[in-house]
Amino acid sequence: MNMIKRIVLFYSDGFKQMKVGKTLWLIIAIKFFLFFILLKLFFFHDVLQTNFSNDTDRANFVIKNLTNP
Repeated sequence: MNMIKRIVLFYSDGFKQMKVGKTLWLIIAIKFFLFFILLKLFFFHDVLQTNFSNDTDRANFVIKNLTNP
């Protein structure tokens, strides 16, 4: 247990002392937000939810399209 605590303290202290690294992590977080949230909202809308009213119709559509050659 002592080893795990030392590892956690090592990384937390290192992160606290970063100057440039915090800015880089902020840039990475913003990029992840843009890629995964905004792209999904604007480009990958839920086609099955809008075109079909129940789960049975959605399942039949997916099975039909997966089994076509």
